[in-house]
Amino acid sequence: MMKDDLDRYIERRKKRDPEFADGFDEGYQEFKLGVLLRLAREEAGLTQEQVAKKLRTKKSAISRIERHTRDVRLSTLHKYAKALGKQVKLDIM
Repeated sequence: MMKDDLDRYIERRKKRDPEFADGFDEGYQEFKLGVLLRLAREEAGLTQEQVAKKLRTKKSAISRIERHTRDVRLSTLHKYAKALGKQVKLDIM
């Protein structure tokens, strides 16, 4: 499988700019977690409003959790997952 231009650019930039590499990897992980949360919610057939109701919070809080995962507590992730009928699995690599 050939890498597209964006992948090649990111690899080159990471090699020559360690600060970019650190920031990119951290930002990508946050973005990925937010996407995983949203996809899990959608797979469960729930809206943000429904999850908010289960967690006794506002829809805006659920939206913030899915968009800004940097500040999300692990306990909040566990509650979010439980509201979806799922569990959080954590890997340390």
